[in-house]
Amino acid sequence: MKETFIKLHISILLAGLTGIFGKLISMNEGLLVWYRMLFASVIFFFFLVISGKLQKISLNDFGKIAGAGALLGLHWIFFYGSIKYATISIGVVCFSLSGFFTAILEPWILRRKFSFRELSFSCIALLGVLFIFSFDIRYRLGIGMGVTSSLLYSLFSIRTRQIGRDFPSRTMLLYEMAGGFLVLSCLLPFYLVVFPVSSILPGTSDLIYLLLLAVFCTIGLQLLQIQVLQKISAFTVSLSYNLEPVYSTILAMVFFNEARELNFAFYVGVLLILLSVLLQAWDTIRKRKMLSAS
Repeated sequence: MKETFIKLHISILLAGLTGIFGKLISMNEGLLVWYRMLFASVIFFFFLVISGKLQKISLNDFGKIAGAGALLGLHWIFFYGSIKYATISIGVVCFSLSGFFTAILEPWILRRKFSFRELSFSCIALLGVLFIFSFDIRYRLGIGMGVTSSLLYSLFSIRTRQIGRDFPSRTMLLYEMAGGFLVLSCLLPFYLVVFPVSSILPGTSDLIYLLLLAVFCTIGLQLLQIQVLQKISAFTVSLSYNLEPVYSTILAMVFFNEARELNFAFYVGVLLILLSVLLQAWDTIRKRKMLSAS
């Protein structure tokens, strides 16, 4: 069990590193995500072929998974855009708003009972982002992209929940990457017209970072999650992933000295978001205890 929890926190650290790579890679966010999905889908395809675990699916099923992959790709574009136009800390903190959007959208899309308790907890996180939003006019574009990123991730997670029960995680990962890559390939020419670049080919350092991002922070992260979920509950994994923004912010302060760019309003906002996370965790634990006692 100790080994399983070590794997869990390695996976959280890898998730936190995605923001660091976003800052290190000099390519714009559209090309960054396009290459990430390309490398991840090709490398993981050969991994599944060699291991004999490749699962073929129908064109209709591929369309369903590809749609989720497109949402994931768009989420990544806005997430990395937030990091590039603001800071890593702001990008990962704005991502915490996905719980707010999920509390609103999930009951409507999945037709389940609306929870005012979940919405009230998520509103505390929204208040935290509003504090952060007010602290520096330079970062308003990045914060807006970060909020859009969290909305798209909420839609992605809801869509994945709808269709994910029918397929193994490795199959979902492969076809989400491949589907997202194909959709972004159709959108990229228009994207590059609006945001032109001098070259679409990555330099040596960018290529190395992209490969590391694809292998460790995409494929490796997903495989670790699968192994961990075989040993401990999804609730424990989900609760532990609330540490991801904390890890990312600490790494950003260490590697990019972002602490000097942040002021009191930012830290108040972060505390409000952490309070929201803790309240949601407490409420989930309370419900589980009530169910186990009944």
